[in-house]
Amino acid sequence: MTNFPKALKRYLPILTWSRDYNRDAFISDAVAAVIVTIMLIPQSLAYALLAGLPAEMGLYASILPLVAYAVFGTSRALAVGPVAVVSLMTAAAIGNLGLTDAASVALAAGTLAFMSGALLTVMGVMRLGFLANFLSHPVIAGFITASGLLIATSQLKHIFGVETHGHTLPQILGSLLSHLGDMSLPTLVIGVSTTAFLFWVRKGLKPMLLGFGLKPRLADLGAKAGPVAAVAVTTLAVWGLGLQNWGVKIVGAVPQGLPPLKMPSFSPSLWSDLFVSAVLISVIGFVESVSVAQTLAAKKRQRIEPDQELIGLGTSNIAAAVTGGYPVTGGFARSVVNFDAGAETPAAGAFTAIGILLAALLLTPLLYFLPKATLAATIIVAVLSLVDFSLLKRAWGYSKVDFAAVAATILLTLGFGVEIGVSAGVLISIALHLYATSRPHVAEVGLVPNTQHFRNIHRHAVETLPHVVTLRVDESLYFANARFLEDYVSARVVCDEPLSDVILMFSAVNEVDLSALESLEALNLKLKDMGIRLHLSEVKGPVMDRLKRSHFLADLTGHIYLSQYDAWIALKG
Repeated sequence: MTNFPKALKRYLPILTWSRDYNRDAFISDAVAAVIVTIMLIPQSLAYALLAGLPAEMGLYASILPLVAYAVFGTSRALAVGPVAVVSLMTAAAIGNLGLTDAASVALAAGTLAFMSGALLTVMGVMRLGFLANFLSHPVIAGFITASGLLIATSQLKHIFGVETHGHTLPQILGSLLSHLGDMSLPTLVIGVSTTAFLFWVRKGLKPMLLGFGLKPRLADLGAKAGPVAAVAVTTLAVWGLGLQNWGVKIVGAVPQGLPPLKMPSFSPSLWSDLFVSAVLISVIGFVESVSVAQTLAAKKRQRIEPDQELIGLGTSNIAAAVTGGYPVTGGFARSVVNFDAGAETPAAGAFTAIGILLAALLLTPLLYFLPKATLAATIIVAVLSLVDFSLLKRAWGYSKVDFAAVAATILLTLGFGVEIGVSAGVLISIALHLYATSRPHVAEVGLVPNTQHFRNIHRHAVETLPHVVTLRVDESLYFANARFLEDYVSARVVCDEPLSDVILMFSAVNEVDLSALESLEALNLKLKDMGIRLHLSEVKGPVMDRLKRSHFLADLTGHIYLSQYDAWIALKG
């Protein structure tokens, strides 16, 4: 029972930060919430349409999930809600089901959020956050770049006012080109002008407001309100000019009121169809969210708990599922805005939820004439910041293997869709790790004159002993590389020199698994038959503890030396 309060604080971080909550923190959080709310309203609507869902589901996914994260999350600045990449993955997952009924689509989206939330929560309780490390950063960056391009391209249909289909770049572009003859000129004018305005808002509006004499905080608020202004102006234009009668597609009726309380489906067939998608959405959402949270926490010398973040995101998704939403995660853009606006605690997210709730209660009737082209412009401007092809140039110059991984992820995502792309990314990440560690760097070393240090004989002027070969193993030994080391040593000792001893320098070896142990035993016997003794030096404590539980040390023909210099002195004569 003495550990109960500690465990409670671990699973409920709100008990920690709320203890010191004060008036200054409240004001900072409230101001940040106002700014993020203004930004989040049009984004939530847009991302719901990107996911192929009714616009109001974006608002619903931005209310209770924020409250859940405020209770269970550890980041002081992370803003949870619908994001572009997860929305695209949701669209792909539900599109594969072949549903046509709007209610069935909404139910499937809620079920997907519930499954993702359950997976994340279980992973958090079991402390499995480390699994996300198997996704390499280059692969994730390549996937996000491809997804950003895919999302922007998919929204061109709303800019041109035509119908398209497909989830891959060739499909979308082919469908778009075949329907260009059906283009709506009023829609094109709204879409292009809104996109141009939003691009200008990102860079030009704040300096202009500062030039007019506004204070920095007000100028920043005005700049963040740019998308809201675009929504208001284009909605008024459609309503006043009756542009919906000229081919401009509008959002239409958005239900007014509180988010509905509903249960996800527990149909085994639906769960089976959505399981892989739920896993991929969970992993990508967690990696994206934790990356943002860690970056922002480091700026204030704070820290987050990745395992608890799993629980925070998991409960947020479960909250979305039971209140008419769809999968959510921490968004990069809105989290940076939240941080820059001065958010001090996760309470800023709860205050943002109140703002979105008021919008759902009071503003939804005003969105009837909102053109879909405006929301598409909002998405395009937001996601193009994710596209970074300079990564290919950096990867090519640094590592051809990483370049191949990034290029493959981008091409597979664009050519075959987000699920194939991210699945391939996971497999490529694991394959890269296995490849890199299956051929560990092994350096033959010698003594640096007048020191006790040993360095690579091909890089430094060092002293060597003609009858002794010292090999430094720069990787842990496990099943994938055990045979490589065995073959490497066997090849090295076949020479004209009268060798009597081989030393394996284990200063960089943190693990020796059973396969590697068997290879070491085989190597020891092979060298014994050749009249060569095998020695180990600088073996770490945990590795030695494992070796002591085997017969290897008893059968070893040589000795275990505390340091490589001790081995050098002992064998020099």
